Amino acid sequence: MYLDHFGLNRPPFKITPDTRVFFPGGSRGEILEAIIYAILSGEGIVKVVGEVGSGKTMLSRMLEIRLPETVDIVYLANPNVAPGDIMHAIALEMGLKSDEVMETGPGRLELLHKLQTELLARHADGRQVVCFVEEAQAMPLETLEEIRLLSNLETHQDKLLQIVLFGQPELDENLDLPEIRQLRERIVHSFSLAPFGVEEIREYIRFRMQGAGYRGPDLFTTRAYRRIAAASLGLVRRVNVIGDKALLAAFAANSYQVSTREVAIAVSDSEFGRIKQRPRTRRGAWVSGIVASLVVLAGLGIYLGAFKSEISGLPGWDRIVGMMAPAPA
Repeated sequence: MYLDHFGLNRPPFKITPDTRVFFPGGSRGEILEAIIYAILSGEGIVKVVGEVGSGKTMLSRMLEIRLPETVDIVYLANPNVAPGDIMHAIALEMGLKSDEVMETGPGRLELLHKLQTELLARHADGRQVVCFVEEAQAMPLETLEEIRLLSNLETHQDKLLQIVLFGQPELDENLDLPEIRQLRERIVHSFSLAPFGVEEIREYIRFRMQGAGYRGPDLFTTRAYRRIAAASLGLVRRVNVIGDKALLAAFAANSYQVSTREVAIAVSDSEFGRIKQRPRTRRGAWVSGIVASLVVLAGLGIYLGAFKSEISGLPGWDRIVGMMAPAPA
């Protein structure tokens, strides 16, 4: 809708990962090269952790492009795989015949042998197999442990199956559990996708605008970039959502500049901009009520104490106190 208005040849902020506009800033380029090195070196398990919308999927798409043709990639996009099914899933992704993989066919040890035979054949042909596990934080711990066992398949010099775990920060919490410590010890390379800062967001937006054909001066004001950084928390997907809606707001106002006004409109029209603070739970409200009551009682006690000190000298005070004292048992 706004493409002609700003001289663009395609939308600059699509949230679908587009490898044509991979942004190497924010250490993404360095991490990509490091993962490629880790995979080709073929040692241990690689872990990539980042918040929702930080760019993990884009990295996996870039790896698919940048890795040599001799590397076969196996995708496990569904994390809800039972431990007994993970080998079947990998075997199917590797192209083994379905009748060789079905649970009604070979048992676990037999299937493991078929996988090892296939991996050895590919290794002999000079090929390498790497398995990308998406949303690894949601995978059952028993399934992750089964993946660790698959990483034991190796020759005297090389691993037959390289594994890359992509997950949210909860993956680190799972790996800290004692029952999964053997998998943690097999992770030899660990990468974290940090959120973008204000300057990185500025570079990213300019990069995406230029990738979409824009050749004019910077459309976004300095304060607009700061507002985007605060609202997006530095997450790439949120930056894309805000950028797209802000351009639309500027187009609707017949403006050729994006200020904090357009950014505010974009944020308010976004789902994440709707949540201002964490809603109070019933337990939280109950606790707050108790705290408030204790404060009132404490204040009342101070007041009564002061009142007592004022009237203690009045005639008859001792008799009143005696009347209020509890009766002996």
